[in-house]
Amino acid sequence: MSFGDPNPNNPYGQQPGQPQPGYGYPQAPQGVPQQGYGYPAAPPVPGGDYGQQPGYGARPPLASWGRRVGAYLLDVLVLGVPYGILMGIGGGVGGGAGAGIMGLGILVFVGGFLFKLYKEGTTGQWIGKKALGISLLREADGRPLGFGMAFVRQIAHFLDSIACYLGWLWPLWDSKNQTFADKVCSTVVVRVG
Repeated sequence: MSFGDPNPNNPYGQQPGQPQPGYGYPQAPQGVPQQGYGYPAAPPVPGGDYGQQPGYGARPPLASWGRRVGAYLLDVLVLGVPYGILMGIGGGVGGGAGAGIMGLGILVFVGGFLFKLYKEGTTGQWIGKKALGISLLREADGRPLGFGMAFVRQIAHFLDSIACYLGWLWPLWDSKNQTFADKVCSTVVVRVG
């Protein structure tokens, strides 16, 4: 016999799943909570919530076309100047030494370009974007897109150029300031500073 058992003939005591007789405070119900009283939840924000986490404020504003162009030009300078210098020296020297210097120029450019993709994929910024306070993020969740998608986005920039460079101008009238490559890869460029 067990204490508190309503059936004194039960040799196993109180069966599991049955509540103890009423002592203490009422217990919370088990299972999925039901919708309570009060106001209904707010409707979702049109256009998505990229960059917003619960309780962290509004999503950052989209980057202007001018900032994006400025960041692109800075990146071109950072990659292009060392490449151009090494190619010029290599061409001037000529012969085997010149070819070696030009090869070094190509390696510097390719290495710098891959590093640019790595930084944009993992942090959303490289030199130009960081200097102008903008960042490349996934539209769905506001996080960096990763190296692989940064690489795919770079290839998708071909679409921006194919129709008389119209894709590069598309952010001027697009509601999300996206190029064709941004649309294909579901990315946005936002202001962060």
